[in-house]
Amino acid sequence: MTSIRHNDAPTEAPTASAEDAYLDAARDAILAVGWSRTTLTDIARRAGVSRMTLYRRWPDTQALVADLMTREWGRVVNEAVGTLDPAADPLHRITAGVVAIVRGLRADELLRRIIDLDPEVLLPYLLERRGRSQDLLATSLAGLIRKGQRHDSIREGDADVLARSLLLACHGFALSAHTMTEDDADVSAFDTELGHLVERFLKP
Repeated sequence: MTSIRHNDAPTEAPTASAEDAYLDAARDAILAVGWSRTTLTDIARRAGVSRMTLYRRWPDTQALVADLMTREWGRVVNEAVGTLDPAADPLHRITAGVVAIVRGLRADELLRRIIDLDPEVLLPYLLERRGRSQDLLATSLAGLIRKGQRHDSIREGDADVLARSLLLACHGFALSAHTMTEDDADVSAFDTELGHLVERFLKP
């Protein structure tokens, strides 16, 4: 992915609505030509602004698209959490939430496009380091696990380790489930098994 760095001092940061418009333009560019072919010039053109406007907020394309990914995966998580029963106990909320999030990520148009055209973009987040979205999700899961532990609905153990272990399992279900089917068969059966896996992993 190409980018051009400028040394001009940043001026005013864009408003939240303007920033969303720039991220929308980046999303459109990736859907159209893929991650590796998207440039700040292309994003600026789609957003109807100059490259310098984008440079005032992001030093390069990588930084901008990182913010896009955080927003995109955060939206998927928020939509999934919004479907949960607030009255359910922590174990069942976690189980249903993990399945809903994995299903939402697997169906996400942007993630599917990245997997189809530029899968190497995801490798650092699978092999080298956690991204911001992964950290936020792990922190939220750990909080729910601690709550369940206090109410004896979730087994004892280091909540952070339990949460991160669930994330490791979810990577495969979100990104690789299709490799375990024949001829692009429906993967919903794996969602059912993921639910059993999560519940049995956390149950006292």
